[in-house]
Amino acid sequence: METKVWLVDKSVDIFNGYPQVAQPAKMLQQDKVVAFPTETVYGLGANARSDKAVEKVFKAKGRPSDNPLIVHIASRAQLDEITEEIPEVAEKLMEVFWPGPLTLIFKKRQGVLSELVTAGLDTVAVRMPDHPVALALIKESGLPIAAPSANTSGRPSPTTARHVQDDLTGKVAGIVDAGATGVGVESTVLDCTEEIPVILRPGGITKEEIEDVIGEVKADASLKNKEAAPKSPGMKYTHYAPKAPFVLVDGNLSFLQHIIDEKQSEGLKVGVFAARENETKIRADYVLAPGSVEDLNSVAAGLYDTLRKFDELPVDVIYGEVFPDTGIGAAVMNRLLKASGHRVIRHE
Repeated sequence: METKVWLVDKSVDIFNGYPQVAQPAKMLQQDKVVAFPTETVYGLGANARSDKAVEKVFKAKGRPSDNPLIVHIASRAQLDEITEEIPEVAEKLMEVFWPGPLTLIFKKRQGVLSELVTAGLDTVAVRMPDHPVALALIKESGLPIAAPSANTSGRPSPTTARHVQDDLTGKVAGIVDAGATGVGVESTVLDCTEEIPVILRPGGITKEEIEDVIGEVKADASLKNKEAAPKSPGMKYTHYAPKAPFVLVDGNLSFLQHIIDEKQSEGLKVGVFAARENETKIRADYVLAPGSVEDLNSVAAGLYDTLRKFDELPVDVIYGEVFPDTGIGAAVMNRLLKASGHRVIRHE
């Protein structure tokens, strides 16, 4: 399959039409699959009403079919078309955070979306992306767009069109290239169908920010305990992993250095995923830093690109530092734990 790439300028006025997305929008209307940028990561979009289109997403990614997809919309009218009811807490959150990196789970309206989108659940995950090109594409297509991250399932999510090309060239109809994304980690997923809303995935909007608007929210038990049953089927899979084994190290720098030295003495090439402050303090074959521990937003923004860079290096094992799990650090640590398969070496 030929994969067409469109280079577009993200500084656009989406309300006056956007001819640069006309062709990819038409492809979506034809039930083809198109990757596009959002403010978090690149998404792999398909007509959320079509079984034929959604099947192509699962096939291109190699994604398990019991893993629901997030539906991306560009207007309140689209939300009303696909949901049964809008809880008051959701209204408050949409007023503050939409468009933005917050996915809300609602009771779905029956018979509107492909059942493949919701994996047979009676709920649907919806968000309105804060990216002019994404909004223009959705508006131009006139469709709700089902879109997981535009990468091979299990791999680090894509924050540039090049990442998408590396994984999916020849597997999708097209890629809309509008440069690097901003937030760097996926949206926060919040279940609004419970009496006390539940965070199913930490992301670009923090727990603290949500609670400032609606009061108490809970975190799903499986976020902290890998043995707990996840509420959403997709939460049970390993994600974001580089090709070499990735292990987190919870301890000081001397403890980490001891582990590195031990592996190097066995003849192994060692990579380290570290905070920028420690980049020159660690002796390893390769040390890559996504950002500063003093600015966890920078770590989030550089996380996936850094994990992917290790795939270009001759490393046998990668060790990762542990970051504070407050604010957006909760999303960073969630992704790192997923990437490591919850393998953590702790300094006793």
